[in-house]
Amino acid sequence: MAGRPVKTNAMRLLDAAGISYETMEYEVDEKDLSGAHVVAQLGLDPDTVFKTLVARGEKNGIMVFCIPVCEELDLKKAASVSGDKRVEMIHVKEIQGITGYIRGGCSPVGMKKKYPTYIEETAVLFDKIAVSAGIRGCQMFLDPEDLIAFTDARVCSLTKDAAG
Repeated sequence: MAGRPVKTNAMRLLDAAGISYETMEYEVDEKDLSGAHVVAQLGLDPDTVFKTLVARGEKNGIMVFCIPVCEELDLKKAASVSGDKRVEMIHVKEIQGITGYIRGGCSPVGMKKKYPTYIEETAVLFDKIAVSAGIRGCQMFLDPEDLIAFTDARVCSLTKDAAG
């Protein structure tokens, strides 16, 4: 299947908003949906490829976190920035019902509802970052400032600090 990927809802929304982006397709491995696999397939800097995580706070409900694919979300930081006492990841079985996306193809753009979104502060260090285009096997590259503005995201420190 050569050429442009299928237009996803995320792409259509960016098009409608006049936000420029590029896409890059990669081979999906059903046994390895990790961001590290995506980075290896596309030969990208792992600091510029962001995964979309969905969590639930005990007070504020569903929220979205975008962090570099090789990093781990710090749930204490997530709770602190969202004003919750406790935040936990949603169960994988809930992803599609809550977001409209499937695991490995969850984009911060175009979810079923507009959820509070938080993006790791390192995103703004790059001219372009990659996020899922809303399907497995396709990444969208865009200016992090455009993503932040479009998703009305808060930029903050979200990842676990390296031990040492």
